[in-house]
Amino acid sequence: MPGPPGRRTRGGIVDTGSHLTDFSPTPPVPRPLPAKWIHGSPSAKHNTDPDIQVHAYDEHTFVLRQNMAVHYEAPFVFLLCGDERAVLIDTGATGSAGFFPLRRVVDELLADRLARRPREDYGLLVLHTHGHGDHTAGDGQFADRPGTTVVGADLAAAWRYFGFDADPDAVARVDLGGRVLECLATPGHHEAAVTYYDPATGLLLTGDTVYPGRLYIEDLAAFTRSIDRLIEFAGHRPVTHVLGCHIEMTTEPGVDYPVRTTYQPDEPPLELTPAHLRRIRDGLGELDADGTWRAHSDFVLCLHA
Repeated sequence: MPGPPGRRTRGGIVDTGSHLTDFSPTPPVPRPLPAKWIHGSPSAKHNTDPDIQVHAYDEHTFVLRQNMAVHYEAPFVFLLCGDERAVLIDTGATGSAGFFPLRRVVDELLADRLARRPREDYGLLVLHTHGHGDHTAGDGQFADRPGTTVVGADLAAAWRYFGFDADPDAVARVDLGGRVLECLATPGHHEAAVTYYDPATGLLLTGDTVYPGRLYIEDLAAFTRSIDRLIEFAGHRPVTHVLGCHIEMTTEPGVDYPVRTTYQPDEPPLELTPAHLRRIRDGLGELDADGTWRAHSDFVLCLHA
C-alpha cells in the first residue's frame, strides 16, 4: 500500500510520513547540561577558552556559548537538527568570523551529521529569539551559505514568516523533517520575541524573556501576557529545561554580575524550570512602574521607564 500523502507545514517542508529518526520519545528525558560553561578570563592574555563552546545535548541538538572574552554578552545559540534540515536559533553578538567563527562551527557540526546520516540537499534555517544585536550580529556569516534561509529578526519579517502577523496567538510549527518545533510570539522584552518549544527534547527556548539574569522589560503589559501564555503552554507539555540566552546571575541568590562583565567564574546553571515562570509572574505583580529593578534569587526584573 502507498504511504500517507505528504503534508506541507509552515516553512515549506513536506512531511512524507517517513523519517529516518524517531524524534518522539514519550516523554522526553531531561539530559544534563554543563555545570560550568566557558565564562571569560581575568585577562585577555590568559584566555585559553575556545571562541565558541559546543555542548552536544544529544546527537541532534547542540547548545553553543560565545566566549565572554569575544563579547561580554556571551549569548547562547542553539542548533537543532531534523532529518531534512537544521535550524540555528540566533547568531551571537559578533559579526566577524575571524573573532566568532559561528558558520565554521555550524558547518563542522552539520558535516559530521551528514557523514553519519548522508542526505542530499540538507538545508539550514536561521531564526531568532528576537532582534537585538547580540542575537543577530552573525547573520551575515550565513548570507551566502548554500541551502540556507535567513529569516529577519525584525517584527515584519519574523511575524510574516511565523504567521503571527495574521494571528499573534497562533502556535506556529516549523518542521525540520520529523522534528517539529512549536513557536510562540512572546513580546515584552522585544516586540518580535519568539519562544521555541522542541517536543523531541522538551526544551523551551525563551531567548531573553526568561533566563538567569536581568529580564529587561520594554512593555510590561505585553511581557506579562507572554509570561501568562508560557505558563499555560508549559502546563500542557513536558518541559525538561527552560533555556534562555544568557547567564548574568552569580551563585549568590539575588546578586547579578555588573553589566559588561567579561569574567564570571561563579555562574549558576543556565537551565531554569517552569516553576520559574510562575515566580516571574508573581514578581511582576510587585514591580513598580517607576523603572525600579527588583532582584529575586534567580533573576532580576528590570522595568524600563
